[in-house]
Amino acid sequence: MTTQEKFEKITKTLIARKLTITTMESCTSGQIISLITDTEGSSAAVKGAFVTYSNEAKIGQGVPADVIYRSGVYSTETAGAMAEACRKAYHADIGIGVTGTYGNADPNNADSIPGQVYFAISTEKGTKTQRCNIPPQKTRQACKMVTADLIADKLLELLET
Repeated sequence: MTTQEKFEKITKTLIARKLTITTMESCTSGQIISLITDTEGSSAAVKGAFVTYSNEAKIGQGVPADVIYRSGVYSTETAGAMAEACRKAYHADIGIGVTGTYGNADPNNADSIPGQVYFAISTEKGTKTQRCNIPPQKTRQACKMVTADLIADKLLELLET
């Protein structure tokens, strides 16, 4: 199944179950929510989303500054806080947070390791986080799609339980 087909299945399942979803995305720059909204009727499931590329943007949207400063912006803790903050902001059933570095190291954050991505999925049952290594890709878009595919697999697992 392609990444797009996975997200179509996710979106249709969310709509059928009357579940809502939101994202707070950094390195994926809105790619996850874009894939969700590619399916007709997605407005029934999508509450809204945040693209928070800077630390200040993450903090401004509800990520506790101490989480970023204590654990680093590139961490499972920050991804979890992002997922929880967007879920709370939009009163959604599911929140997704994703942060990481694809190409060059981030000059503004010492904890940047190219290829390391952290994401989290938050529901009323709790928040699950994951760290993954994204192999080098030809383009940043390809990196985003690899990340999206990993997140899609975890969303499908969640929705099948």
